[in-house]
Amino acid sequence: LLKLSPQEHLLLVNMHHIISDGWSISVLVRQWAEQYEAYLQNRAPLLPADSIQYPDYAAWQRNWLEGELLERQLSYWKKQLAGAPALLELPTDYPRPAAMTYQGTHLQTRLPAKLTHRLNSFSQQNGVTLYMTLLTAFQILLSRYSGQTDILVGSPIANRTHRSIEDLIGFFVNTLVLRTHVLGAVPGTELLQQVRQTALQAYAHQDIPFEYLVEQLNPSRSISHSPLFQVMLVLQNVPQEQLELPGLKVSVEDTESTIAKFDLTLSIAEHEEVLICDWEYRTDLFRFDTLKRMTEHFEVLLEGLINQPTQTISQLPLITKAEQQQLIAWNQTQTDYPHSKTIVDLFQEQVEKTPANLAVVFEGQSLTYQALNTKANQLAHYLIEQGVQAETLVGICVERSLEMVIGLLGILKAGGAYVPLDPEYPAPRLQFMLEDSQAPVLLTQTHLIDRLPASQAKLVGLDRDWAKIATYSASNPLKPSWPENLAYVLFTSGSTGRPKGVAMPHEALYNLISWHQESAQLHSPAKTLQFTSLNFDVSFQELFSTFCVSGQLVLIAEETRRDVTALFNYLYLHQVERLYLPFVALEHLAKEAAAHSEKLFLKDIITAGEQLKKTAALTHFFAQHDQCRLHNHYGPTETHVVTSYLLHAFPADWAELPPIGQPIANTQIYLLDAHHTPTPIGIPGELCLAGKGLARGYLNRPELSHEKFIEINLFGEPKRVYKTGDLARWRSDGNLEYLGRLDHQVKLRGFRIELGEIEATLAQHDAVSEAVVVLLKDESNPRLAAYLTLATPTDDTASVLRTWLKARLPEYMLPASFTVLDKLPLTPNGKIDRKALPAPDLAQAQSVVPVEPQSDFERLLSQIWSEVLGYDITNTNTDFFEAGGHSLLATQLVSRIRERFAIEMPLKKVFEHARLQEQADWLTHQQRGTPLPPLTPLAEGEPLVLSFAQQRLWFLAQLEGPSATYNMSAALRLQGELSQSALQQTFQNLIEHHLNLRLCFPEVDGQATVQVLAVYNPLRLIDLSALPVEQQRVANLLIAADATAPFDLSTGPLMRVQLLKLKTQEHLLLFNMHHIISDGWSISVLVRQWSERYEAYLQNRATQLPARSIQYTDYAAWQRN
Repeated sequence: LLKLSPQEHLLLVNMHHIISDGWSISVLVRQWAEQYEAYLQNRAPLLPADSIQYPDYAAWQRNWLEGELLERQLSYWKKQLAGAPALLELPTDYPRPAAMTYQGTHLQTRLPAKLTHRLNSFSQQNGVTLYMTLLTAFQILLSRYSGQTDILVGSPIANRTHRSIEDLIGFFVNTLVLRTHVLGAVPGTELLQQVRQTALQAYAHQDIPFEYLVEQLNPSRSISHSPLFQVMLVLQNVPQEQLELPGLKVSVEDTESTIAKFDLTLSIAEHEEVLICDWEYRTDLFRFDTLKRMTEHFEVLLEGLINQPTQTISQLPLITKAEQQQLIAWNQTQTDYPHSKTIVDLFQEQVEKTPANLAVVFEGQSLTYQALNTKANQLAHYLIEQGVQAETLVGICVERSLEMVIGLLGILKAGGAYVPLDPEYPAPRLQFMLEDSQAPVLLTQTHLIDRLPASQAKLVGLDRDWAKIATYSASNPLKPSWPENLAYVLFTSGSTGRPKGVAMPHEALYNLISWHQESAQLHSPAKTLQFTSLNFDVSFQELFSTFCVSGQLVLIAEETRRDVTALFNYLYLHQVERLYLPFVALEHLAKEAAAHSEKLFLKDIITAGEQLKKTAALTHFFAQHDQCRLHNHYGPTETHVVTSYLLHAFPADWAELPPIGQPIANTQIYLLDAHHTPTPIGIPGELCLAGKGLARGYLNRPELSHEKFIEINLFGEPKRVYKTGDLARWRSDGNLEYLGRLDHQVKLRGFRIELGEIEATLAQHDAVSEAVVVLLKDESNPRLAAYLTLATPTDDTASVLRTWLKARLPEYMLPASFTVLDKLPLTPNGKIDRKALPAPDLAQAQSVVPVEPQSDFERLLSQIWSEVLGYDITNTNTDFFEAGGHSLLATQLVSRIRERFAIEMPLKKVFEHARLQEQADWLTHQQRGTPLPPLTPLAEGEPLVLSFAQQRLWFLAQLEGPSATYNMSAALRLQGELSQSALQQTFQNLIEHHLNLRLCFPEVDGQATVQVLAVYNPLRLIDLSALPVEQQRVANLLIAADATAPFDLSTGPLMRVQLLKLKTQEHLLLFNMHHIISDGWSISVLVRQWSERYEAYLQNRATQLPARSIQYTDYAAWQRN
């Protein structure tokens, strides 16, 4: 009781739920008022005679609920909840925490009196209770939000089925689980009757306590959410007693609850002819504005259910009128541009404006705009003579070169559409692309002709035949094509096992480049690197966004492009200002940049092709390169770029998963559910694209084109849209948040891959019965994994199938592992259960004869392979690519070989010598054949420096903050007589001998420096011998604590040793060092020298450690120089 003044008090009442429930509160209030009044009037209070108390009920319940009755009720619930989903996946604003925090708040709304009255009338007309109507609408809402059709909602029930317990205070309430299959094609009234039937059956089986039901069903449990259901609906229909006390005016104070027992609880109570809705929600999952929209959608659904009771569930309205207007406004992107022009017109206009500007450079060669236009015109006239005109498909199979750019422009100027053919693709894939496109002409280079399959196409060698081509006219051909004509056909992965050709007209591409020209950030001329393969649509953007603003295109050799160190140097040397990179390549570049003191000249980086993530490396890169802007673009091959988002200038504040932005000029974005109904703000839907950016369709695939490019009515207007299969949602600020795929298409290292194509190709092998391929989403190294059942057993399955796929699919589509199963796991409805597939054992993925490393080179190289691939490699017969390696990991391998061996290994050598033994032999030969400068001690007074490896670890430590990521810990059990003094002397002697064990790395002006500490005693003794019972538990805690305790690189020491005494004759030695002063090889050296020194001390004899003229700091300086 809080006394505020003589006439004003606050009374705070609180009870634990274990002794009370909602009904009990009414009993308590009524009896309290009667008692209070009786005491004031000096009369004896009369309470009802209670022959029964709650403990009596509890004992009765235990005795009554058993045997046949218990079995009957339990049988009903087991059948009713069989196969139920573990989690209702409502779209959340924040990632679900690993453990429930129960942090929550409330939002209260009112349903108008008119709607309340209509709901009561509607319920009576349909023979259901008000609760059943509200539950039906609520479950529809949850289904539309989550995209799930199997919806479970918790429902409290008073459970006071006996007259004698109506006036008892106690915990009688029980919780029922109401399960409904919300199918979109079912009319509203039919679903209402289903809900009624489910509720009545649940009421008939309400006696089993919820806790007992959970125990018996034993659902998969998670501490991140409640079992069986995560959402509750409550209709407060218990007697509401008004508290009236003589001489007092009583009012209830609004109190702010900060607890949420479930993800979401909707409590509804009727008060003065309106329904009061109290929405309790977890604040670690949802924001206020999300719940506010949900309340509005609930009201719209209720109105729709009453107004259109026979309408199918999927067509019931959900979006408010204001929200619909907002979605329409975000798609108001109409921008004028010339409708009769093509990409060729844009390029030729730029030639006239800046004829003398450099257009393209490559390896010491260059062409001005005028020179490039002249050569492209000569080729165009030649092609026209060969019959090329509008809609003619012309193949182009060339390596990066000036001829590549001339070839593309020549095809377009002749009116044709180019079909890129990657010379690295397997011959069967190239043959299919040539046959499907029926290209009558194929541009290539002489040295690639042998790789090309036989076809009907006329081969034109851009090098071999150029003398003849150069005799043709240098003038622009007469307008050969129009906006509706094709500009290119790009083949992408296809789920049926064969690629599909996306046919893109000039109109869509002209719109894209026009948007670039008008963009505030991207309209200015820039030196742009041509990084992407011609087989991917971004390459068109690289070329023509550069040419149409008089920029300079910088071509790069394939080997340089794939080596991140060489790429960094190339960008710096050529002062590249604009760069298009997929996220994974950008992440590698950012990590590489951390090892260089030079800053790149980049002004804009455009990333697309896969989900952008904020990482420590990217944050540091853009903080250092504060002149560079990061653009996140989205657009499938079927539409090219359709959204853009510019990340602001403070990388530390970027979202973990930045949005993909807003639609560009003349494009529209619609997020649709499975029934092609627009989803509200915040609710996931399939990304469907409309406007000027759409492709014509798929080449020679009318059925697939009709399936993916559809005509539907949206907000009252007919629209042609492309269904991307991507999932996204609108944010309240009008930006789009990408959420992943709806199907089994994936993006890996920027490549779009249909897993079905790999599966179909595998299934063509005689030995394979069934095949499924999944993407393993390892943060550091995502990779493809194949799972198989075999029709006929085969030796060396992985190697056989990898060879089979390698001849038919590009390198980026090859699985890293092949796991043979007796049968593929299935879901209850008979589909392959991808979530139940076991983790592949990459270390066992190869069946080659194991050969352990023999030489020092092999041992060090196996250590590097283990670091790069993420698991132990101890077999020198291991093939890098069969072990899970790919081109990006190969660049990491080359980088680490450069650091450890001080040998420059070209990237192509990794492909030529894929086995560890072969690489070790090559490295040995290189060291013999290329004399290295002598390794000598640093002169006295010369500054100490970090090696490249130390620089990298120091940088990563600054990004991560205090972390045990690079701790190298071990625990040794020592049994027998131990000399602590000998142990201490041994370690101190080793620390004195090895300078590296005394190093620390303080930061000075943002840079790492090297400092040498005095010789120290690393050993700490902890006596656990007095804890015989708790000893092992405490020891385990100390082992874990030591292993995870971070080192301070700036102050050191970076080695520590703890000795745990368990008994007189038994000890545990905990040993830990930071990786920056040691590696796996060093551990072997340390252990060997430690054992030698310890034995010498015990025998009182002097031992000589190897003469140490060279220290690690000398090596670091030598490596740097």
